[in-house]
Amino acid sequence: MTQPAPSHRTHRLRVVTYNVHRCQGLDRRTRPDRIAAVLAALDADVIALQEVLGPSGSSAGQVAELGAALGMGHVMAPTRTYRGAPFGNAVLSRLPIRGHAQHDLSWQHREPRTAQRVDVDLGDGVLHLFNVHLGTALMERRVQAQALVAHVLDPSLDGARLVLGDFNEWARGLATDTLGAHLHSLDLSAHLPGRRTYPAVLPVLHLDHLYYEGRISIDGVTIPRGRTALIASDHLPLAADLRILI
Repeated sequence: MTQPAPSHRTHRLRVVTYNVHRCQGLDRRTRPDRIAAVLAALDADVIALQEVLGPSGSSAGQVAELGAALGMGHVMAPTRTYRGAPFGNAVLSRLPIRGHAQHDLSWQHREPRTAQRVDVDLGDGVLHLFNVHLGTALMERRVQAQALVAHVLDPSLDGARLVLGDFNEWARGLATDTLGAHLHSLDLSAHLPGRRTYPAVLPVLHLDHLYYEGRISIDGVTIPRGRTALIASDHLPLAADLRILI
């Protein structure tokens, strides 16, 4: 007897990666409300932030402020402290967060770096999202990319995997080659005439990237270039519309 083909369900998500530079704009003013406005206009389901501040003795922190402004849950993966507050990566999500892990990517004497893994509950499946901010040295990024691939392709994980963030690599290099050899890479040129995200006001570098593995399709990509986005941080955000087949 012929068995019926398994049924699949498609989930549509908008994800964003955004290096918010401590919410300090190009005018040197620290304004989390501007970052929130940029993100609100993108109406994302999941947001990966880099260079964001957590709670201190005198403040609930930028992560909590942005989460409250957008009505999203949040979880942070600090790499160090900045003026007494945790500093690093954070993920905001409208969907339930099933799990959270932090993988150290620090190399030698360089600035501490981390890969934040957030398991987003899709109801009948899970999306493993890796939020990263790689280092600025060439060999540093190569080592970090190798470690990152091992974490992303961990056989104990069950579900689609998405890697996004600030990779600090603006041209094809060792990290790009390592990640591209094992994961699918978002080709921005297939979706946008301009793919650069740094510096925000006159972008000349493509530092923010997205890689994926599993049944994920990219329907569209957005890099907002409105007045607020151009000044709110030193990076522009990168938004991608996904279809995930469960």
